[in-house]
Amino acid sequence: MLDNIVMAIGLVLGIEGLLYAFVPGHLRNMASMLRSLSDEQIRVIGMASIGIGVLLVWLSRVCLGG
Repeated sequence: MLDNIVMAIGLVLGIEGLLYAFVPGHLRNMASMLRSLSDEQIRVIGMASIGIGVLLVWLSRVCLGG
């Protein structure tokens, strides 16, 4: 279980690092766009991200036998 958590954190950091390395200007634009969103909109986006993430993990476990 702990190895899966460490692997997940590593994947998140790796993907985030790729974004910072290859599209820093786009990330700046996205950060400035966040200022224009309400707390509720950001909350909904966060909840949707959680749902999609859990679904992907579940599908990988069920379909790929992880």
